[in-house]
Amino acid sequence: MNNVSFVPPSNWSLLQAYKQRIPGVFTTDFPAAPPVQFNYTGNVSSSLWQPVAATKLYKLKFGSRVQLVLQGTSFFTAENHPIHLHGYDFYIIAEGFGNFNPKTDAAKFNLVDPPLRNTVGVPINGWAVIRFVAGNPGVWLMHCHLDVHITWGLAMAFLVENEVGLEQLQWRNPMGSPMASNARKKL
Repeated sequence: MNNVSFVPPSNWSLLQAYKQRIPGVFTTDFPAAPPVQFNYTGNVSSSLWQPVAATKLYKLKFGSRVQLVLQGTSFFTAENHPIHLHGYDFYIIAEGFGNFNPKTDAAKFNLVDPPLRNTVGVPINGWAVIRFVAGNPGVWLMHCHLDVHITWGLAMAFLVENEVGLEQLQWRNPMGSPMASNARKKL
């Protein structure tokens, strides 16, 4: 994803490394966009077949509204990819074929009643756009559900930062406790 082939850590879990501040397990410099723009669904040059092998996470602030364009490619062969995101359900707001074009394909967005899922089928030589709110702190893997693709690195992880929000107060304190009741009154 974004020319980074995900390498899972060998000694620590990502969440453990994050919570215990263990250095050298991952970096937070996963690219926000592909470093090279090209015709993703056309005849892809073999010079682009060498992604960086790394454990790079993408950092999100708690409560961020996230929109992802999942673009299929024709590397090696065109194939569909069932992309799954752990820790979240997301809205599938659009799907299409060819290369995603933000100027023309945004008109296809379903903002009225999009399906809510945790896996989206990115079509062969196509794309899907998903949206979610980063309201679940921790480290969350997003990967292709075709097992062999995971071994090839078709995965990445989000690091969602901690923040004290109403959801966390309710999780830590049962409803009816003084802390949760006070939080509701402030809203």
